[in-house]
Amino acid sequence: MSITVRRDGITGTRHILKIRNHEIPIDASPAGGGSDAGPQPHDLYDASLAACKALTVLIYARRKGMPVEDIEVIIDRDDSEERKGVYRLKSSLRVTGELTEAQRDELLRVAGKCPVHRLMTEVKTEIETGWA
Repeated sequence: MSITVRRDGITGTRHILKIRNHEIPIDASPAGGGSDAGPQPHDLYDASLAACKALTVLIYARRKGMPVEDIEVIIDRDDSEERKGVYRLKSSLRVTGELTEAQRDELLRVAGKCPVHRLMTEVKTEIETGWA
């Protein structure tokens, strides 16, 4: 599978991200020289963690027959030391439904093991950049 990003026109900084049949506008913030016409790349990185945690919790709860109703994952970013090699994400989970305390603890544990969380913290990513 390929993911593409292509400039949206010849002025401005807005681009279009294409994943399968989905299109998402992306842009830089005004502070970064853009017009905020879409999420920034860091936003997408952080959002992938939130989405993975939400889906992982929902699928696990369904498989275990847990009465989960609504799921919300909030990611707070602290990039103040990114240039020093530290990028902090705080993940907060809200789940509604008639869950026991043990079930809530289990879902929190599962959220901490979602594939993107593990990818961000346990896997060495190798990137090769070349001409298309």
